[in-house]
Amino acid sequence: MAVAHKGAISFGLVYIPVDLYTATGDSGVSFNQLHKVCRQRIRYKKYCPTCNVDDLKSDDIIKGYEYEKGKYVVMEDEDLEKTKTQKDKNITILHFVDLDEIDPIFYEKTYYVVPNGSDKAYALLKTALENEHKVAIAKTVLGTKEKLVTIRSTKEGLVLETMYFLEEIRVVPKAFVQAELNESELDMAKMLINNMTNEFKPELYRDTYSERVKEAIQKKVEGEEIVEEAPQERTNVIDLMEALKRSVEATKKAQ
Repeated sequence: MAVAHKGAISFGLVYIPVDLYTATGDSGVSFNQLHKVCRQRIRYKKYCPTCNVDDLKSDDIIKGYEYEKGKYVVMEDEDLEKTKTQKDKNITILHFVDLDEIDPIFYEKTYYVVPNGSDKAYALLKTALENEHKVAIAKTVLGTKEKLVTIRSTKEGLVLETMYFLEEIRVVPKAFVQAELNESELDMAKMLINNMTNEFKPELYRDTYSERVKEAIQKKVEGEEIVEEAPQERTNVIDLMEALKRSVEATKKAQ
């Protein structure tokens, strides 16, 4: 696993060198785009209409910012690196909060935080966060963007999660309107929730759709036909209370 970022956690006057590793990845089935006629892979060419040059290589391409219509200023990687202060390069802890104060909508991407020296200081921060049931709110620059992040303690070590800034959170497109609730319906809904409550065990959940796609691919490779599964028969229950009652009964039988 490659290091995604090298930096250091700045915690008061404590300095903890760390490496960040991406903690998650997509495990789904990926497809290539093919030409319909010959069924071979297509490829995209990068084209400059001004010079009439196509199939540009990566060495021919630089980074620029459009400051006026059709006018660009070139920004090299070195220019962007020079704009970073030492504080930007650090993961600077601003303060600490209770974990349940943060709405999960703010979370973006997760990284494992691995010590790169100063193991004792790393262990100190991890244990203190764990004992106080707190998470650190910090700032750093990853790539070319400043990120708000949290640092929390887990059994395996520290985990860093990048967060969206408030202005990046979109407004709900349609406001929720609280409907009038029947007490018996609410009690039945609570019963259904309690009947369906289990301990979270991530090993029990699999991407079954990707598994079916892989099976379908293998069938086509072997020249077999893919047969659509017959749709499940739906119950014509319109009354909410009746639907809740039937659901509760079904969960009782499943226990």
